[in-house]
Amino acid sequence: MPDLGDGFVAPAPMERDREEYFAGDRGVLDPAVRRVLVRILQRRVLFADKHKEDWSVLLENHQVIESRLHDLFIRLIVDPERGVAYKQQVRSEELEVPVLLRDEAYNRAETLVLVYLRTVYQRESTAGEPAVRIDVEEIEQTVLSYFTDSDGNTAARQKTVEKALNRLRNEGIIDEESEGRYRVTPLVEVVLSADRLGELQRWLKEQVADTADKNEESAS
Repeated sequence: MPDLGDGFVAPAPMERDREEYFAGDRGVLDPAVRRVLVRILQRRVLFADKHKEDWSVLLENHQVIESRLHDLFIRLIVDPERGVAYKQQVRSEELEVPVLLRDEAYNRAETLVLVYLRTVYQRESTAGEPAVRIDVEEIEQTVLSYFTDSDGNTAARQKTVEKALNRLRNEGIIDEESEGRYRVTPLVEVVLSADRLGELQRWLKEQVADTADKNEESAS
């Protein structure tokens, strides 16, 4: 060990001072930061109003959490204005990227419900409503109007809408505050942009027009 003179000691490597939180721990993050990192991996989205403590830790340790996710080829998106944080799978044509997060496309019923939720959210938010809430009966009334006889009887159609709502709830797009009563979260704006919403609304109008034409042909 080199002589540093009276009153001085040689500095020890940082690794020696690192605290272990369990046997064999080789991590370098504080437990609170590790928990937020895990929750981001576990959940579809982190909300500022619903997960206040985790949100605070995330903002304070944004760079290091983002770095750990980048090591897994996962992109972190933090939207302070909407109060949401979510992750995306990195995809690249230049680099081989193992896919950890798999995107599952929405089926027809899920798309119909999503479009309606996004339309209501946009309307209410523009009107200045701080929180957008909606009842399942209102969702069914609108969404079921796009169904046809091939979608089964009324009970089967309602079951299809229920399954669609369950998926959107699991993904954090809606939050069931009480039985049959949902709050639409800001994530709906992220999942369905205004441009994409317009495209789908035009598609729905075309579907309605085609159905009406077919009904007229059958009646004639």
